[in-house]
Amino acid sequence: MEMKLEVVPVPVSDVDRAKEFYGERAGFAVDLDRTVPGGMRIVQLTPPGSGCSIHLVTGGSPGSLSGLTLVVSDVVAAHKELAGRGVPVGDVVHFENGVQVKGPGTEPWSTMAFFADPDGNAWVVQERPRGAGGQDGV
Repeated sequence: MEMKLEVVPVPVSDVDRAKEFYGERAGFAVDLDRTVPGGMRIVQLTPPGSGCSIHLVTGGSPGSLSGLTLVVSDVVAAHKELAGRGVPVGDVVHFENGVQVKGPGTEPWSTMAFFADPDGNAWVVQERPRGAGGQDGV
């Protein structure tokens, strides 16, 4: 039996602000923004090249998600694009012997950058080693 994770709810305090951040600044595609009968608003966005989307939800604990990971083929290029779009992304770093060091690394999966949305939901942009499976994208 196949199981695919396709939508992750992201708790936010202001859907319009979050939609602007993810859609215009982070470059996610806005797949859906509509109000269904009963008054619930559904806003769903997808990162470029991803098979999994996010659904912006109010209520719960805005800013409580940590470690949401975007996997890219080139973290330096992704960092440049995100920073150029106004995303408050930290420096590119890597880990050596469990210690975070500034700049790209040579160990597989060790190079990354971090950012948070306006509510504090924390994201990782992680570089996939050359030759590892998966889709490319920012």
